[in-house]
Order: sequence, then structure tokens, then C-alpha cells
Amino acid sequence: MHPLFEPQSVVLIGSSKIQEKVGMTSPQLFDGVIYNMLKFFRETTFVLDIARERDYMRLGDLPKIPDLGVIILPPRQSLEQLKKCAEMGVKAIVVITGGYKRQEREQLISLKREYGIRTLGPNTIMGVINTANGLNTTFERDLMPRKGNISVISQSGGVGACLLDWACFYNIGISKFAFMGDKIDINDVDLLRYLNEDSQTKVICLYMEGIENGREFIQVAKKVVETKPILVLKGGVTKEAAQRALSHTASIAGSDTVFDAALKKAGIIRVENGEELINSAVALAKQPPLRGDNIAIVSNVGGPAILAADAIVRNRLKLAVLSEKTRKEIENCYPGLEAVNPIDLIADARADRYSVVLDLVLSDPNVDGVMVINMLKSCFFELEDALTIAKVIDKHVGKPVVDVAAGGEDFTLVHRVLQDTNIPVYNLPEKAAKALKALRTYYKSIEKQFSAT
Repeated sequence: MHPLFEPQSVVLIGSSKIQEKVGMTSPQLFDGVIYNMLKFFRETTFVLDIARERDYMRLGDLPKIPDLGVIILPPRQSLEQLKKCAEMGVKAIVVITGGYKRQEREQLISLKREYGIRTLGPNTIMGVINTANGLNTTFERDLMPRKGNISVISQSGGVGACLLDWACFYNIGISKFAFMGDKIDINDVDLLRYLNEDSQTKVICLYMEGIENGREFIQVAKKVVETKPILVLKGGVTKEAAQRALSHTASIAGSDTVFDAALKKAGIIRVENGEELINSAVALAKQPPLRGDNIAIVSNVGGPAILAADAIVRNRLKLAVLSEKTRKEIENCYPGLEAVNPIDLIADARADRYSVVLDLVLSDPNVDGVMVINMLKSCFFELEDALTIAKVIDKHVGKPVVDVAAGGEDFTLVHRVLQDTNIPVYNLPEKAAKALKALRTYYKSIEKQFSAT
């Protein structure tokens, strides 16, 4: 997998003239990939245009053998170029375009067997991203996520693009991104093994529609989960969707009941949609696992705190019962407050009140984690108060904390202030509760793994 993500040189092979009537091959796509690679990739990029209108015309013209080839051509021309790359000694290939028939797919497999060249795809649509070295084979210009420690594997180009858009829009830190496509060669297991050894990856997100090597996948995932959480979003859950997945990425979806049981056995966290996938990944990347079920809610508004309490219970967590010592200390400091969970700090709460109460609550042995709600509208809370809260939370490294700035504008403002801290921010209590549930599920997974050994 090393040449796929960490090549010293890359050759982009496409055409400035070929435009498929139906298919991804086009001068526009080719130009987009060239633009992103030349702008972001910090190593060597060669451009081979088979229309002979720019840079190199043949692989033999290149000054050195590239580690990675990226092919943006229809199946017949792709196979021709892939064979030349294999004969030349290129180590890995990304096949962006699709439309391969059975016989052509078999030719791809034969080339891998004969020459040992690793192939991602075909039909990856966007290929790979590595924010550490700037490798970016996507074709939408200037689409580059922030550097971080969440890695994403997507079988679907469309779902992957949606997740990538979320990451860019919310400025979420990404390490690696891989669009698998049809998985002729490189698959989930290969990528999990690589990311398990990747020091820049802390959390792995996976979208999949089906899996053929189930036993091996579970064995490898089980090992990965010991040190890195894996989140999975599964497509093709219903019978109707599973039939469509077969033609979409050549995937056999299988029984969802069996699939779900297998994920649980491996300690993988399953999510219901793309937003939950990203939200949970952010929490797992920023906060420690949740060691118990007991959650305290600290809020400057009453109604959202009640909704948060409902969300906590619906996600099979519990409202923490504060110790008598904690209750007395809070009420002695602020006689106007009733120190009952969820704790309503009242709408005039600023940084000092949040800091004192949070410090006491996080020190309480009855509390395993905290959801903080800090609204701006109709409250005295100011943006600089959020950073003060972050400092208090950093003192209690063993207990996870998630933040809720409910709404649209409030969320945008608070998220912007806290995005460089270790506090994940959400715009609804329900989303924060699901993030806490993911932190709890991961702790149970690793606890189970270690107790078994």
C-alpha cells in the first residue's frame, strides 16, 4: 500500500480529447486531476496525454519510473496503459474510470497476478488523498481537506464525495481518503492493514456496500480496533437496495443481520448515516473513550437541556446522579442554582460560572462524561467564554466532553472558535448524544477485547 499513498512520483495518464458519451473519461476530469496534483502534491508529477497535446506522450519518455500511475481513460485504453505501466515497473495504479465488462475485469486481475502491480478500482471516481504529502487525485479543483487524523475508505465515489464535502465544509482534519470502486484488487482489508500501521491515522471511517472476504475482514478489523476505532456505514441494507448495489460497485451485500453480527464481533461501531459517521469520528479523534454510562449535562438554557436528557436516555446512556458533595459545592458557590442533572446554569452564565461548575462536575466520581450546552442567542454567553471552558476540560483528560451550540448561526460561531481544540461541537443535542454513544461503544469493544485475552 505504500506506493498508493506515499509515492515519490506519480504519472497521470489521460486524454485532452477523449470524451465518453456515457462515462467519466473527459478532458475536464483529466484537467481537474492535473490541477490538483500540480497544486497540492509535494513530490514529482508527470502528465502523459495520449492525445499528444501536452507534456509526455509515452511512458518510455518519462525521465524515471513512477511509483504510482493514475489512469483516466475508457476501459480499452486503460488496459493498454496499465499493461505498459506494469511492464515498466510501476508499483501501483489508480483506475479512476469505470464501465469495465467481465472480460476486461479479468484482464485487470491477470495483470496484477503476472506483474504484481497493485490496482485500486476501477470506477474509483476520485482515487486517493493523503493530506500529509498533498497527494490528491480528485478532479474538483481546490478540493483538499484539512490535515488531521481521521481516515476514510469509501466503496462509493458519491458517498465518499459527500463525506469529503462534509470534512471540507466543517474543516474536519483528514489523514487519508481512499475511494475503492469495484475492488478488483485493493480492498477493505488491504486498506485497514495499511491504516493500522499509519501513525497519522487515529480513527477509520468505512462506507461499504458488500464484502466478499468476510472472515479475513473481521480478523483484521478486530486487531485494528485494539488501538483505532472503526466506524462503518453500510449501504444495501434492504433487499431492493442490495440488488442495486450489485450493479453499482459489483458488490454482493449479503444478509444485513449476519453483517451486523459480524461487525459487533469485531468491535466495529455501526452508524446509520453519513453525518453520524463524521460526527462520531470527530468525537473519537478528539476525546477519550467513555468508561461508563453516566452523563452530566451542563447548560445555560433549560429546554435544550431537557431535550439533551431525552437524547441521552434514548441512546442507552444514563443521567448521572451527582454526589452530595458536588451538589453542595455548586449550590454554595451559586445559591440561585439547583444542582440537579441536567444542570441549568441560567441564561446569564459566563465563563466563570461554566468553569467552576464544569470543574466540579468532571471531578465527581459519579460522572463518566459531560454534554455542555452553550447557546449565544437569548443568553449572555460570549464566544471568548468557549475557550475558557476548553481550558477547564483539558484538566480532566480521562472523561469525554462534547459541546452543543444549538441552531445554525450559534453553531457556526462556536464551532469556529473551538475547531482547533479537543472539543467536538454539534448543532443538536441528539447528535452529541450519538457521539457519546460511539465513545461508549468503543470503550466496551476494547474492554471486551482485552478481557478476552
